[in-house]
Amino acid sequence: QVQLVESGGGLVQAGASLRLSCVVSGMDFSDRTVAWYRRISGRQREWVASIGSSGETNYFEAVQGRFTISRDNAKNTVYLQMNSLKVEDTAVYYCVVPYWDAWGQGTQVTVSS
Repeated sequence: QVQLVESGGGLVQAGASLRLSCVVSGMDFSDRTVAWYRRISGRQREWVASIGSSGETNYFEAVQGRFTISRDNAKNTVYLQMNSLKVEDTAVYYCVVPYWDAWGQGTQVTVSS
């Protein structure tokens, strides 16, 4: 059974950086697209970024140029480097393998002004 475990969230000030990690276990995800989603309080979950099996990336416009998604298949890990964080980035961030509809438990990111 596939499991996704996120880590790296926390409380930071606006302008700071965080790197989220997602460890995938139970299945070989090297040929699967992996995505990060987030849920901002009071709103529906929204897609943040995706990385394909060949390393191609796509980003939500609001995070383009500030966030970078990457993967290390040897470590079964996907990362989300978040720079120049804004208060509006405050959310619970989820790692997702859409092909399996598999979601992690989420990690809280809080950005203070």
